[in-house]
Amino acid sequence: MVELTSALNLDDASTDPMDVAKAAADFIATTTGVAAHDVALVLGSGWGGAADILGTVQAEFPTHEIPGFSKPAVEGHGGTTRSIAVTREDGTTSNVLVIGSRTHYYEGKGVRRVAHGVRTAAAAGCKVLVLTNGCGGLNTAWKPGQVVLLRDQINFTGATALEGATFVDLTDLYSQRLRDVAHTVDPTLPEGVYMQFPGPQYETPAEVRMAGIMGADLVGMSTAIEAIAARGVGLEILGLSLMTNLGAGIQSEALSHAEVLEAGQAAGPRIAALLADIVRVI
Repeated sequence: MVELTSALNLDDASTDPMDVAKAAADFIATTTGVAAHDVALVLGSGWGGAADILGTVQAEFPTHEIPGFSKPAVEGHGGTTRSIAVTREDGTTSNVLVIGSRTHYYEGKGVRRVAHGVRTAAAAGCKVLVLTNGCGGLNTAWKPGQVVLLRDQINFTGATALEGATFVDLTDLYSQRLRDVAHTVDPTLPEGVYMQFPGPQYETPAEVRMAGIMGADLVGMSTAIEAIAARGVGLEILGLSLMTNLGAGIQSEALSHAEVLEAGQAAGPRIAALLADIVRVI
């Protein structure tokens, strides 16, 4: 295991987080034997099965061994990082980095920890980032298990991964090109706006109504801060949400993490195949 020196303490304000990302990328290159990766995946609730069917696993190791990463804090969130050789539809091979152990904002470890995975992906050579999550939905025409492409987001956490006078244009945060690619795989995929709340509590019915008034179709506790960080380091982003339940006040049942896990497990094989097919044509 590679330990961070005091000069590379991600939680030290004097440390450049990209230096820690570079140390993490160097660890990944050494451990996997792959000098550079092309695509990175962050697999949220329900999406983990995609890593099993993407292609040939070149290396696999606990994510917390990588500099700057922590063990997963939530049941159902994977803690393994894999390097996978994926044969694309055109016959070429891409190296895909599947990053486990996503750090959520509600864990209280700071936005640098939340952003570290995507910054590491960029430092490892990736040009494309695929962010996935499980979330609540506001559109009653969508049923639990529906996959939605993200076309925009609302960051309702009050936090950002950007530091200092770093001005980043988010007009086209979620790539139209990548959404078009996803639609070649499944033309029926709807698009929506994702709103990240701080968590870890679920949203109240009033907050869900507010989200709808503000233009959100989906609500959850991840993704938005990561997407901002990813754009800050120049990654092209594809976002996919698995709607595991309707939001509070829309469905009559109480919300629970068990419900999220159950919906993710039920949809798992189908959405894993969808994601794998999309990655093969990116």
